[in-house]
Amino acid sequence: MSVYLLINIFIIIIPLIMSFEKKIRFIKKLPAVFLTLFTVGIFFIAWDINATEKGDWSFNPEFVSGLKIAGLPYEEILFFITVPYSILFIYESLRHYLNERTYDINRMLLLTGMIIFATASYYFIDLNYTSNVMTAMLIVLLVALLSGRTFGITNVLLITLLVSFIPFIIVNYFLTSLPVLIYNPVAITGIRFITIPVEDFFYSFSMISAWLMVYSLLIKSKLLNK
Repeated sequence: MSVYLLINIFIIIIPLIMSFEKKIRFIKKLPAVFLTLFTVGIFFIAWDINATEKGDWSFNPEFVSGLKIAGLPYEEILFFITVPYSILFIYESLRHYLNERTYDINRMLLLTGMIIFATASYYFIDLNYTSNVMTAMLIVLLVALLSGRTFGITNVLLITLLVSFIPFIIVNYFLTSLPVLIYNPVAITGIRFITIPVEDFFYSFSMISAWLMVYSLLIKSKLLNK
């Protein structure tokens, strides 16, 4: 069993077991969970495949198996299942125990953020990964701006984002310190928090935000609540 597979198991084991907990009953939300995993995952997996082909990063053969899917270790594909499943479980758990309140989205703040990330994407155009995560942040803010009335920002969503960065730092520390994932120095700024490239924080934020936005819309839809 590869180290990366063990990391995937560590990520999902508790949320998976607790999915059958009687109060939360996360298991009932699986249609929305899997649809979220597919719709968001297809874009980030495509990004992963492209970045691997371009050499932005590579996978240490010492910590992954030789089995690949579309050029990626199968453990990497599993990562796009275990992580969002766990994040959405955290979100649903917080929704159950907290009174959810919706806040109006500050359009000027979103527009300012979009300008900043658009500028950063262009400024770091020669650094593939850095430029791409800035573009991802720009897209997330644009979607939030366009779907503001439908989507909204809640206290539960914001807390989920903050809480999610705790396991993110732990998992990414192991991925980058062993290292399981090796970054090409010409694709990043080289700025790191411990061993984690600063770009990963923006990557994670954009991906977690996308999962939460799509999932939130799905569980509110009449189609999945029939």
